[in-house]
Amino acid sequence: MNVKKLVWAGMLIVSVSLWPIRAMSQAQTFHLQETTIDAVHNAYKAGQLSAHQLVELYLKRIDAYDKKGPAINSVITINPKALEEADRLDAAFKRSGLTGPLHGIPVIVKDQFDVKGMPTTLGSILFEGYYPDRDSFVAEKLRKAGAIILGKTTLGELGGGDTHGSLFGSTRNPYGLDRTVGGSSGGSGAGLAANFATIAVGEEGFASIRRPSTWNSVVGMRPTAGLVSRGGMFDGWPEVNGSLGPMARTVTDLAKLLDVMVGYDPEDPLTARGVGHVPDTYTKFLERNGLKGARVGILREPMGQASEPQSADFAKITAVFDKAVAELKAAGATVVDPITIPKLNQLLAARTIRPNEMQEAFKVFVGRSAKAPFKSFDALLRAQGFAKVFPYAQDRRGSDYDSEAESVARHANH
Repeated sequence: MNVKKLVWAGMLIVSVSLWPIRAMSQAQTFHLQETTIDAVHNAYKAGQLSAHQLVELYLKRIDAYDKKGPAINSVITINPKALEEADRLDAAFKRSGLTGPLHGIPVIVKDQFDVKGMPTTLGSILFEGYYPDRDSFVAEKLRKAGAIILGKTTLGELGGGDTHGSLFGSTRNPYGLDRTVGGSSGGSGAGLAANFATIAVGEEGFASIRRPSTWNSVVGMRPTAGLVSRGGMFDGWPEVNGSLGPMARTVTDLAKLLDVMVGYDPEDPLTARGVGHVPDTYTKFLERNGLKGARVGILREPMGQASEPQSADFAKITAVFDKAVAELKAAGATVVDPITIPKLNQLLAARTIRPNEMQEAFKVFVGRSAKAPFKSFDALLRAQGFAKVFPYAQDRRGSDYDSEAESVARHANH
């Protein structure tokens, strides 16, 4: 071999050996915190980042802050094939560019709907080890859009209440470990706030998306009933048509995620309502000055119920709240402060009763898979360990909840 060939061979070896180092350094310069869909896609196009590298960055962060360190405890399960899916998307990107609106975007999802290859636990030891046969409607749509379902997040047990479950314990707020994350989509809210993924999916019956979004300083919305399918989701609040919904750091990303999630699903007849009413994209409705002229009521009544009104802690919370109200005014909103809701406490009490419809919703959910650990709601009630997880529900029937709900409603109306 002549000298020229040896030189070229040496240069090739050096070039190949340096490529992983160069790629790694480029990924390290990518600003992961508070990133958006557009920022990730721009980095892909510029060759500064790959989906594989992005997934690795998030996995390292989850390991450092969710499982160790502050132990936020927002992620129940990691997708074992996340890096494999990222590699497939990277190969597709080299061939033809972005494959969909969420190409290579890591998403964490509330563990209340089915994702094939991952357990659906509902945050409960009663469902530990249950792997569904197939994807839910929304999980399938996320995958088709190019998203990487990175992990499943903590929730109120069986999809209700604050974010605490017998399977994982309690989730902590990244902005204050002694503060609540809200519920029941608290894991999605906390995980998003802690930068464990680019976007997230929650579920809501009563404020289960909006509350944790607010308390974790992210953006979330509850879609209109029938807009997003409940196929493959356990609806713990069927009387109000619980719905999966998007969570993000920006309203723009929220709209982009909603674009992917909506659609008709024969498995959920309620989605027939949305046929003909879904726009080509929700991003076209975004307005930078959208609050101008909006009328916003400020409900202060519940604020004094959770803490002592004269305490320093209450003063600190009120100061942050008042700053947000001032920002609404500065953005052009007409603020009515305060407003009151008659018999608010009675109304709040009424919503905590789960009626008989839950039994039918549970039957639909477990009916999707032959592997489901329970075939009926009654079987769940009789399960070993149920009384320990839900001691207040021992020896109760669905009709008991119906009568209590009717009683509370009567008192609220008088």
